[in-house]
Amino acid sequence: MLFPPGEFAKIKEHLIIYTCALKNISMRFDILLEDFSNFHIYNPIEHIKTRVKSPESIAEKLHRQNFPITAENARKYLTDIAGMRCICSYAKDIAYIADVLRQQPDITVLSEKDYVTKPKPSGYRSYHLILEVPIYLTDRAECLPVEVQIRTQAMDFWASLEHKVKYKYKNKMPEHISSELVECAEKIADLDNRMYLIQEIVDMAYLHKDATVDRIFNSR
Repeated sequence: MLFPPGEFAKIKEHLIIYTCALKNISMRFDILLEDFSNFHIYNPIEHIKTRVKSPESIAEKLHRQNFPITAENARKYLTDIAGMRCICSYAKDIAYIADVLRQQPDITVLSEKDYVTKPKPSGYRSYHLILEVPIYLTDRAECLPVEVQIRTQAMDFWASLEHKVKYKYKNKMPEHISSELVECAEKIADLDNRMYLIQEIVDMAYLHKDATVDRIFNSR
């Protein structure tokens, strides 16, 4: 699915602005990384990934949603043209990072979807925010949406595998594979929580040199 020739030139221009919006969010995360690294005892952010949808991907999504394939409709109906994925160390970090973003005064939260505490039936877990960020150009200011997904490394690994499987089966996944993925997602969630508990116990033992804490750790 492709944009008509006249609309293709328009969407290419729009994508430049969306790239600027993504740079705006990326800069904020760079600052947070510096903050966590220098002024906190713990940095919850492992790494970030960014992407801007291609014109072909945008056209395909508009087609799936039964909208005419125009640059105007892309800006009007799609909120995930610019996207960022923040990978955290532990599941309990996700809500904290989302809250840090909410507190930035020039960002507007357009929507939130909590697939961490309320996972999709497929087992998918992640926290989604649509953030409206300001872009200041030479002749105007614009506010554009950027989708931010916050998840752990284990959640990201699962989501990557599910995407590959769905693509291979053209979204018609066999039931036994679907069930296996759901079970894996549950085990990953349990593993995330257990690893966080281990980290907490180790931190307590290291900071306080508490033999009692060591005994708790050894008894598990």
